[in-house]
Amino acid sequence: MSLFDLPFEEPDDTQEDDSKPAPAPRRRILTVSELTAELRTLLEERFFEIWVEGELSNCKVWNTGHLYFTLKDKTAQIKGVMFRSSLRILRFKPQDGLRVVARGRISVYDPKGEYQIVCEHLEPEGLGALQLAFDQLKQRLAAEGLFDAGRKRPLPALPRKIGIVTSLDGAAVRDIINVLRRRYANAHLVIRPTRVQGDGAAMDIARGLRAIAKVKGVDVIIVARGGGSIEDLWSFNQEVVARAIAGAPVPVISAVGHETDVTIADFVADVRAPTPSAAAEIVVARKDEFVARIDRLVQRVSAAMSVRMHRQIAKLRGLESKAGFSGMRGHLALRGRHADELTYDLRRALQAGMAARERTYQRLRLTLERFDLRRRLAAVKTRLMAGDARLHSTIRSRTHISHARLGATAARLESLSPLAVLGRGYAVCWNDDRTEIIRDAARVENGSQVRVTIEKGELTCEVKDRKL
Repeated sequence: MSLFDLPFEEPDDTQEDDSKPAPAPRRRILTVSELTAELRTLLEERFFEIWVEGELSNCKVWNTGHLYFTLKDKTAQIKGVMFRSSLRILRFKPQDGLRVVARGRISVYDPKGEYQIVCEHLEPEGLGALQLAFDQLKQRLAAEGLFDAGRKRPLPALPRKIGIVTSLDGAAVRDIINVLRRRYANAHLVIRPTRVQGDGAAMDIARGLRAIAKVKGVDVIIVARGGGSIEDLWSFNQEVVARAIAGAPVPVISAVGHETDVTIADFVADVRAPTPSAAAEIVVARKDEFVARIDRLVQRVSAAMSVRMHRQIAKLRGLESKAGFSGMRGHLALRGRHADELTYDLRRALQAGMAARERTYQRLRLTLERFDLRRRLAAVKTRLMAGDARLHSTIRSRTHISHARLGATAARLESLSPLAVLGRGYAVCWNDDRTEIIRDAARVENGSQVRVTIEKGELTCEVKDRKL
């Protein structure tokens, strides 16, 4: 029983003086771990969700992916931690000196006995997280030189194949197709559908850029999306998209949002178009400029030729007006007539010569045909084929005759064979050691053994009786 269990009343005077005194309260001794655990429980229950404003310092992301930092103001500080799962969804990069508002819960780090804030969300004070992330990425990529004008590539004058990376559900792809169909009907379009908004859209856009850059013959790529809020266009402010645009082997036109919308993709791209329709017009404008330049060159060449022609005509008329050239036209006409006559005579002589050579050629051709080796070889081949046929016929005939003779000889030999005689039921009788054929029964004694050969096999017999 503790002291707090006693009633708050005066003691009764009638109580006997010899009553026993109350026992002393029992001490409760806690270990450091138990005390720390109770403090952690109290803090987590009391400060389950709080918002704390301060300046970041000592920010460091460990190899585990967790962020450790200190949140401070002019007179105090508190340590904090943001786990990898929460840090991954931040739009900006926490860094020292940045004033932020942190949302989380208060807990105790047992090994050091320090209380800390377990942060679940951070947002920059006075500046939106998206805008801060935009500025940080822009500054970092600019330092790497991805925005330099020196790396911007000019658009091709006459693109034969145009790649488009956009969503098939938006109006951007329809606007681009309508403009190109109207102004550049012979363009070959290669469209890579992709998501342009939401989680994972940035990776999808980067994969689309890399995939369409591998298509053989693509001269220029348009990455496009319609207008929207900064959240809608945020996929084009991701580093993975910026590096995919910078790594494309052909020029890239960025046509994201409306004219007032600016994204990281616009700074990295070789050309920025205010709208998707304007991107199509920029591509076509290169063709229009090329065709217009050709037209201007044609006009300049025609004008130069016309001026030169007039000068030569005037010079010729000046020469004709001189005294020495007064009868030049008549002399030229006579010379022309003489040239025509010579041309006619030459043509006749050439034709006569060609006719004589043609007759000689035909005569020689007929002579050569009589001694043509191909005809002689054909005749020899015919004779060889006939002789070969006769030879095969003779061989077959002699083969049949030889087979017939062989069959007859074999039949005669078979009739004279002793085996044939045995086949007719006869037998051959030998003595016991098969060294002599027995032809006389008188030469065999009773009780001796003989061997009898028949058509199939041999018999060993004992002589019991003889008949002479």
